[in-house]
Amino acid sequence: MQLIPLETLPANAQAMAIPPVWVGDVNIPAEEIAREMQYHQADTVEEAQLQAARALVVRELLRQRCDELGWDVEDGEEAALAALLDAELEVPEPAETDCQRYFEANAERFSEPLRLAVRHILLAAAPDDAEARDRQYRLGRTLIAELQSMPERFTEFAQRHSACPSKDDGGELGWLTPGQTVAELDRALQRLPEGLHDRPLASRYGWHVVSVDQRDGGRALPYAEAAERVRHTLREQATRRALRHYLLALEARLGVSGVALDDESTGALMQ
Repeated sequence: MQLIPLETLPANAQAMAIPPVWVGDVNIPAEEIAREMQYHQADTVEEAQLQAARALVVRELLRQRCDELGWDVEDGEEAALAALLDAELEVPEPAETDCQRYFEANAERFSEPLRLAVRHILLAAAPDDAEARDRQYRLGRTLIAELQSMPERFTEFAQRHSACPSKDDGGELGWLTPGQTVAELDRALQRLPEGLHDRPLASRYGWHVVSVDQRDGGRALPYAEAAERVRHTLREQATRRALRHYLLALEARLGVSGVALDDESTGALMQ
């Protein structure tokens, strides 16, 4: 997903596929939708156009509700729309029993972030080069055997053999958190204890001789320490549900044509 650059948008917005968009008796011009598109992440121009149209429909629904209440939005639209939602959204506070039940079902989400201090030696070999992968695997086993008796040579071996730029730092990758390295290596690292791993680890880039020098975090938090995060998560979910119902009720009462709201519209507004 990416933002659609402004210069790639159609010069004639009315030539695009979306029909005329109306909120009540207010038309949202195609040119305005085209200008809005640059702010929406999408794989295609058509998807960006749809997201832009929905975002503008949401804003117009809220503007018209402000007009019904006699609120002036011209001098501070963002503040007025935020105040409207604060005043009219009914978001129940999560009950303690719901918080505890959610925590028990999702305890892994509330662990301390895991960090690993890692060094590695990348022995490069393409995935489809069976001969090179076999050769580099055997080299990895040889290096590991030597490092088990002479761990101080890790820097030397990294500088001599590694195909990773980290070789200039003795193979040090620094502190890694989940998702910071290639997926197949990342999954393996999460399970490794501290120390030199006893066999090379495979990735799409070849084989990795790996030493986990330190593990930090990853501890499962007790409910007492995670309670506020759990409450915030449930409050946010409740806010999204309330916002969706509120917007759909406005859509049904004021009338929208040319585009229909859905869950993505409320998600964009929450961001």
